[in-house]
Amino acid sequence: MLSLLLPFPALAQTDPNEIIVTGRGLDAPPGEAAYDVVTIPRERLTSTAGNRLEDALRDAAGVAQFRRSDSRSAHPTSQGVTLRGLGGNASSRALVMLDGVPQADPFGGWVAFPAYLPERLASVRITRGGGSGYAGPGALAGTIDLTSGTPADLGALQLRAAYGSRDSVDATAVASAMLGSGFVTLAGQYGRGDGFVPVVEEDRGPADRAAPYEQASLALRGVVDMGSGTELQVNVSGFTDRRDRGVDFTRITSDGADASIRLVKRGGWGWSALGYVQTRQFASGFASVDDARTTATATLDQYNVPATGVGGRIEIQPPIGGGVTLRLGGDVRHVSGRTQERYTYVAGAPTRRRVAGGESTTIGSFADLSYEAGALTLNAGGRLDHWTIAEGLLIERPLAGGAALTDLAFADRSGTEATGRVGVAFAAGPVTLRAAAYRGWRLPTLNELYRPFRVGADATAANAALDPERLTGAEMGLDWRPAPSLTLRATGYWNRLDDAITNVTLASGPGTFPGVGFVSAAGVYRQRQNLDAVEARGIELDGRFERGPLSIGASYAFVDARVRASGVAAALDDLRPAQTAAHQASATLAWRRGDLGASLIARYTSPQYEDDQNSRELADALTFDAAAALPLTRSLSVEARAENLADARVEAGISGPGVVERATPRTLWLGMRYRMR
Repeated sequence: MLSLLLPFPALAQTDPNEIIVTGRGLDAPPGEAAYDVVTIPRERLTSTAGNRLEDALRDAAGVAQFRRSDSRSAHPTSQGVTLRGLGGNASSRALVMLDGVPQADPFGGWVAFPAYLPERLASVRITRGGGSGYAGPGALAGTIDLTSGTPADLGALQLRAAYGSRDSVDATAVASAMLGSGFVTLAGQYGRGDGFVPVVEEDRGPADRAAPYEQASLALRGVVDMGSGTELQVNVSGFTDRRDRGVDFTRITSDGADASIRLVKRGGWGWSALGYVQTRQFASGFASVDDARTTATATLDQYNVPATGVGGRIEIQPPIGGGVTLRLGGDVRHVSGRTQERYTYVAGAPTRRRVAGGESTTIGSFADLSYEAGALTLNAGGRLDHWTIAEGLLIERPLAGGAALTDLAFADRSGTEATGRVGVAFAAGPVTLRAAAYRGWRLPTLNELYRPFRVGADATAANAALDPERLTGAEMGLDWRPAPSLTLRATGYWNRLDDAITNVTLASGPGTFPGVGFVSAAGVYRQRQNLDAVEARGIELDGRFERGPLSIGASYAFVDARVRASGVAAALDDLRPAQTAAHQASATLAWRRGDLGASLIARYTSPQYEDDQNSRELADALTFDAAAALPLTRSLSVEARAENLADARVEAGISGPGVVERATPRTLWLGMRYRMR
């Protein structure tokens, strides 16, 4: 039933002259062996206790979201993904892709995890470290590459349903069929639950209640053999997400639809052409709760945040030979969006309306060269990007009519970024030595540039003058396979993120502040700003042992991350970035024989700070997940799963008055799985 983390970099290369319809893009270049790459296989993706993609990603220590909550209880805007201690911002600093398409929200840069049913995937490939030129811009902290499954992965039909704690339901269906030399796959998921009370027991009041959720996704995929080694791949998917934050006036809705088409040619002159479109719609309410937590009052109605992303990529891989693999190409991505809000409530009704947003475009070209000579592998890649930020605006008007309170049109901006990476790997028997250096960049999201937000009593203003983030880093590593059943990996790294975008505390309430309005005495006023830098150095350890039905996997990451700041942010100098734990660890013990299996997963996160000033500390957390499967017939199995088995307190946030929010408590599941044989 369960498989463990595979901590090794390269997927097996196929014979370049063999043409197989796979539904995948061009193979990862051989030079990936020079970098710290982890592959999470399908067996692990489909066997997490929570049946959520973010559960599986946490197997690779160092992968983190902005908050510890998962996508059933966290605010969607906090679901940015990063690696290597470069947190402190809810926008993703890792480049997340599905079949070559960037997955970050076009407006906010967060990731809509309810859109990704793990059972529709074949694998997840995580590259720690920035500057992946051929994958695209935005890979500051690394790249997370999701690959869709084929009929060989998915099977003809799989049905799964489970009932869990707090009247929760989790149902999935995956089907596939071969059509001549092509295939079609269909995957759907539905989940709901009454939810838990986010605020910890000792801080609750009459205003607090459980936070329900309801989520669904559907994905259709077709692959057609076009002849001459060329295949056409078409993806269409959509998701809907409804959540609540556990007090009145905090209803959240999030919907999206994606479509992409890709042509891939293998053998001889390999090439790929991709085009995609993404649409998103988001809405969220925000509330303020009095000190006794007896009453919740609406403070902001972010009633409509539409966003669109459109892009494409063309790349070629000429048949050079002689151990050389070359990939050349270009890509473009255009995003647009705006937030529409009602705010400044009087007697329970909003009195003002705000519209803020804009658009940005990135056009880039890239080259990636790998060279293999016996035990030596070399890699060099780079890209040149031109970016523009345009049509930025902020308009605030009284709902009763009259002249605009604010009417700003921000100046268009543009720039050029040159980034790249170099790496070397040398294999000496069971040991492979690696070294790499890289430079990456990330454009501020429209959300960071234009959208203010609130968390409890705290308010954060946007900043239309933000500059792009730029990262420089280096790493050295060692892979060791002393026996066929045992693999070990160690990597040490140093990263410097210049112009790091973070939320900087500027004042305490009460008061009325630009961009957010009134902040109570219980809250603080912040603004997104570019810090001088965030420096992070650390180590990553991964291991896997497998013998017969028994397997053991472990991953550990240590990071010493520090802020470098001056000017109005000088008080932050040498502090730790917000939401960055020094230690993360994961270990999995699994036993499997056919469809009979069981596993126990332990995860640890050390203390981390909620805020930029390091004044609110989230306690460390040790959690245990478990899963078991018992076959009843050749096709039918009964499954039991447990999240946070010991019901550990996992602190996910602390608001201005010191109110602690928690992540998922103990959740038990019992269900059935059917596989058509």
